[in-house]
Amino acid sequence: MDIAGNIQSIKNSLPNGVKLVAVSKTKPNEDILAAYRAGHRIFGENKVQELVQKYEQLPKDIDWHFIGHLQTNKVKYVAYFVNLIHSVDSFKILKVIDSEAKRHKRIVNCLLQFHIAEEDTKFGLTLAEAQEMLGSPDFKILKNICIAGVMGMATYTDNAGQIRTEFKFLKTIFKTLKNEYFSDDKKFCEISMGMSDDYPIAIEEGSTIIRVGSKIFGERNY
Repeated sequence: MDIAGNIQSIKNSLPNGVKLVAVSKTKPNEDILAAYRAGHRIFGENKVQELVQKYEQLPKDIDWHFIGHLQTNKVKYVAYFVNLIHSVDSFKILKVIDSEAKRHKRIVNCLLQFHIAEEDTKFGLTLAEAQEMLGSPDFKILKNICIAGVMGMATYTDNAGQIRTEFKFLKTIFKTLKNEYFSDDKKFCEISMGMSDDYPIAIEEGSTIIRVGSKIFGERNY
């Protein structure tokens, strides 16, 4: 597996302003180091325990993103170092992230995850839930989180039209929230959508962050 070559060819194909998260879940440290030595710094993990181990063992200038479903009782393990949490899918989890970030005297960047797929197994907010949260007095007192944008996962399907429609829907949600709550906030600028199989469509529909694993590291190890 030519990890360095894979990273380079994906990066060469990306338009300006689109960031690549190398999804390193289940991959050994030597694979991550191969990407690191090729100059890549942004890596994504979806299991807290695995992320903490890798953080402790790997270079400290890695920009770690948490991309999986995060349970409230696990936030404390990642709050002191994680740079971006892609998967904020409830007000409850956001409040816990804020209080843990406060303990470490830092601000944690977060994306609101929306349910845009047809599959019930995926997590995420509805637009109405997000609006209720962002408009509430409780949200305004959170000082240790920064809402940097939105995230969503399309349905796992070969139907490119359906995938495109779901990505368009996430872009619409982003614009709605930008206009209603973040019009003066330059930090609210990210749309995290697109994975190994569908990131070209995601980029066409406005993605600013793609999350790519198998196209870099090969198929998953379980």
